[in-house]
Amino acid sequence: MGRTSDAKNKILSAAHTLFEQRGYSALGVAEICKAAGVPKGSFYYFFDSKETLALAVIDEHWATERRDWERILRGDGTPLDRLRALFEATEATQQTAQESCGTVVGCMLGNLSLEMSNQADAVRGRLQEIFEDQVDMVDGLIVEAQERGDVGALDTRDAAQSMVAQLEGQVLFAKLYNNPSRLNRLWPSCLALLGVRESEASASVRA
Repeated sequence: MGRTSDAKNKILSAAHTLFEQRGYSALGVAEICKAAGVPKGSFYYFFDSKETLALAVIDEHWATERRDWERILRGDGTPLDRLRALFEATEATQQTAQESCGTVVGCMLGNLSLEMSNQADAVRGRLQEIFEDQVDMVDGLIVEAQERGDVGALDTRDAAQSMVAQLEGQVLFAKLYNNPSRLNRLWPSCLALLGVRESEASASVRA
């Protein structure tokens, strides 16, 4: 059991790295198994298809990322302080990836959304669920800020959807230009979306 479990983990780890660096369509099962150092038969012991593997990688990736989001969004500071911390952590992640492999890898979930949304209904559906989770988390933070009086009257759900979309868009630009600092532009844009001047946000953080 230990060996088979180890083989599955190797496949998941190799697939995660390859999906992140090269996408889904360009990869075959044989290449994934070679990178994992396991025989091809081991792949089909655990996964029915490459699409099934992609779903498993997506779930594993989001489980880790969600823990990071929860840690930041439930941390210390005001709601706006925590929201900004989420954006800064995203930029730091892309910076670390660039330093490690020489290029900004972007968001794997966003990359797969662009690549696979018209190819695999199951993958598209799962990615939709994950992005709705992200919107829920940001929405909760905006509601908290609204209750404190840090932001005015607005549709918090619409604002949260726009923020998640802007976050994904700026990560995409960071990848396109191989420049993590593109994410610096996200915070002022989100404050404008919330109708908050940067000086007011700073005052809110100090309060």
